[in-house]
Amino acid sequence: MEFFKHNTTINFMAQRKWAAMLSVILCVFSLVVLTINGLNWGLDFTGGTQIQVSYSQAADLVQIHDNLEKAGFPEAVVISYGTSKDVLISLVPKEKNPEMTDEKAQTAMVKQALAALPGAKLDQVNYIGPQVGQEMTSKGFLAILVALLGTMVYIAFRFDMRFAIGSTVALVHDPIIILGVFSFCHIEFNLISLAAVLTVIGYSLNDTIVIFDRVRENFRKFRKADALEIMNQSINQTLSRTIMTSALTLTVVFALFFLGGSLLHGFALALIIGIVVGTYSSIYVAGSLTIALGLTRQHLIALPKEVDERP
Repeated sequence: MEFFKHNTTINFMAQRKWAAMLSVILCVFSLVVLTINGLNWGLDFTGGTQIQVSYSQAADLVQIHDNLEKAGFPEAVVISYGTSKDVLISLVPKEKNPEMTDEKAQTAMVKQALAALPGAKLDQVNYIGPQVGQEMTSKGFLAILVALLGTMVYIAFRFDMRFAIGSTVALVHDPIIILGVFSFCHIEFNLISLAAVLTVIGYSLNDTIVIFDRVRENFRKFRKADALEIMNQSINQTLSRTIMTSALTLTVVFALFFLGGSLLHGFALALIIGIVVGTYSSIYVAGSLTIALGLTRQHLIALPKEVDERP
């Protein structure tokens, strides 16, 4: 089913210079914010203690945090997960709280602080060491790097190196903006958020591949059109599919954001930003940069070999 009954004729490439300026501003802003603020790393990366507590009735998160603060845990993060009766308490690493030198002592003090609220039951205690956190950090960013390099090689073989450079820059562009928003808003970045970033890379790549496929088809179909006209026509021909896919995906992600609980807020927010920015970058970063690198018909369609008619 087509969203538009007839192909649109929007001149997307006419705004490519303004879009390039916007992308540069957003990326520079994100990098500056990341340099100044850094990321608010979750316990998956920094290490620390996670305590799962269940209550016989709906838990009062504010009261729980107040009790923990009075007990000497001002930086404790208290969130609900699963149901309103289940609570996940995250404590900072020992290095950031030198008074708490023993995990058992931490757990005992937390249990004592929670005793003020009736119905509390300590279900599970998990300690993540700093070495494990550092290993997760290095492996997480290695996963992003491998994904980007693999994407570049794949597109270079399937299309052309100009397409590979354009799509790779677009895929780098999206995570930088996502991380910039997380840093600017001091949102916790954990393994779930990292999974969302990797998901965005795949989502953005899918949009880009659809447009590039149509570009190659149109070069064969319209032999007199130049690269700029072909790119505009290809984007317009896939616009219906892009809008429908993005709208339906955003509907599900917004449901996760508002109904999935605080544990999924970072994941859903990263996907929301990634879907919007990824759709934009597929058109104005990957497409525009490919044109700027001098794409022509000869880069996608092999010229017929001249037949030697000498006897």
